[in-house]
Amino acid sequence: MHKLGIAITGSGSAVPETSLDNAALSELVETSDEWIATRTGIRQRRLALPTESLSVLAAKASRQAIASAGITAGDIDLILLATSTPDDLFGSACQIQAELGATKAVAFDLTAACSGFVFGLVTAAQYIRGGVFQNVLLIGADILSRWVDWQDRRTCVLFGDGAGAVVLQANESDRLLGFTLKSDGSQNHYLNLAYQASSQELIPGVNISQGTYQPITMNGKEVYRFAVQKVPEVIDKTLFQANLTIEQIDWLLLHQANQRILDAVAQRLNIPNDKVISNLANYGNTSAASIPLALDEAVRQGKIKPNDTIAVSGFGAGLTWGAAIFQWGR
Repeated sequence: MHKLGIAITGSGSAVPETSLDNAALSELVETSDEWIATRTGIRQRRLALPTESLSVLAAKASRQAIASAGITAGDIDLILLATSTPDDLFGSACQIQAELGATKAVAFDLTAACSGFVFGLVTAAQYIRGGVFQNVLLIGADILSRWVDWQDRRTCVLFGDGAGAVVLQANESDRLLGFTLKSDGSQNHYLNLAYQASSQELIPGVNISQGTYQPITMNGKEVYRFAVQKVPEVIDKTLFQANLTIEQIDWLLLHQANQRILDAVAQRLNIPNDKVISNLANYGNTSAASIPLALDEAVRQGKIKPNDTIAVSGFGAGLTWGAAIFQWGR
């Protein structure tokens, strides 16, 4: 008989060695540590060197997650890579599969920007609940420094690079208690990393477009407004679905975009600050990596303990947002 519940049994994370603090950043653009810290809560961010790849960073986080779940790479049935910044436009999950020696695993990328980890968590759960796979490696990894305009002080102060991973396993009891996923493409223009092309004539009358992606553009005010309104709503909905009250939540773990968003959401939900997990002061916004990176850190610090109930929520480009509530460990 297949076990059709799921448990999140291991976590891992990896960040580049190189860090850039606000003081150093203010030599690049007109800003200051005080300005960045008061508006975002960010003090520094990690940056991948030209020699560092997303695949290597993701594989490092994955090895930790696999080890802490007590399994081997050979046990993995599926590798899901949530990223917007693959090393290769065709995807990087298969490269990670080879890097790990996870020969049995099928591997593919999933793109949902800063919501990628939550969307990936729910996707992985469906494969396990459907009885198809027993062991799934879910990675959230991004190297946004590749796509930031380092002269645009509205965006360059926000982003950093990193990777986080979890292992999900088939389990007797189902530890994923509820989830809600949402998208609204009518607000897509508020946050983009857009392709820009120029027309090229191949032969008379036949034109194609060739170009490259342009740096990240963002309407900060609108994204803030969207997050503060939609995230509490989607967490409430998920609590209702899980038949839980807000008091039964041990930890609130939001996508690490901006400390002001974290504070505003916690306030709307009446969650005390000591239940809010935040590490963005050290890493900035690492997109799909932010939730698993903060999760892994909290687990290794002994903050998150087995059976703790965690509400996670991701939100970002698309626009996309979602929430999931799960209990940590088997």
